[in-house]
Amino acid sequence: MSDPFHDVFCQSADGLKLHAKTIGPEASPALPVLCLPGLTRTADDFDDIGRALALDPVAPRRVVSIDYRGRGLSDHDPDPAKYTVPIEMGDVLAIAASLNISRAIVLGTSRGGLISMALAATQPQLLAGVIMNDIGPALEMDGLMKIKGYIADPPPRKTWEEAARGLKTLFGGVFPSLTDAEWMAWAHRAFREKTDGSGLERTYDLRLAQGFTNLDPANPLPAIWELFDKLAGIPLMLIHGGLSDLLSRQSVQDMQSLRPDIDLVEVPDQGHAPLLADKPTIDRIKSFCVRCDRTDISAS
Repeated sequence: MSDPFHDVFCQSADGLKLHAKTIGPEASPALPVLCLPGLTRTADDFDDIGRALALDPVAPRRVVSIDYRGRGLSDHDPDPAKYTVPIEMGDVLAIAASLNISRAIVLGTSRGGLISMALAATQPQLLAGVIMNDIGPALEMDGLMKIKGYIADPPPRKTWEEAARGLKTLFGGVFPSLTDAEWMAWAHRAFREKTDGSGLERTYDLRLAQGFTNLDPANPLPAIWELFDKLAGIPLMLIHGGLSDLLSRQSVQDMQSLRPDIDLVEVPDQGHAPLLADKPTIDRIKSFCVRCDRTDISAS
């Protein structure tokens, strides 16, 4: 059976080649889903949920998973100072426009959730629903420092076994239930073989770490509740890793108090960020998307 995913490419506003993966029927009456990955992540993170949504026998829908600049198969930016949420939001809009997507459900993991809130503030007409995967307006310093630590000086990995072991060492405490096969699958999403055959390389521009240079406990990221408020009126789901060190239970409760209608999904044995591959989470996402379809039809 051939791979149901298709690679598409377009150009950013400043001339970089951008990549996305698509799956599912373009002409489906169901809303498309735009999948936005985390800081160092790629479109490959959404393969499981993408297949589940696109190949659903009742409500198949188009799914587009995006590589921002500097990730996956998209060009690296010559200027690493441009690895920012506003510019990456522009990359998302460029890909959506190239695929004639003017209305969609946005599924944003971590960094992708921040971009989702920025879209709510600037392009609300695009958003028929938002799914935020382990991200919110207020983030924990411990989790941020952990991210800074593993992107600032990543150790080299020569073999796939070494890469899988390294990921398990780093994240095993917050993903205690993953099998060896699942760690290996994670490695294949996070690394690729170097073209010269000398080992593996990360699937992101290592200069992304420059954006964390000034981050420390004395210089925390400000909370962005004003952006969260821009999601008012947009159907909203929050997926929270029960072992997350980035999104606290207090922040989740604060989000619920502001949005009592939020569809909260707790993934008990996963940290930051849930992998969106287990059946209970996939089923909840599918149900939320169907609800967005109905809400969008009734509002139009």
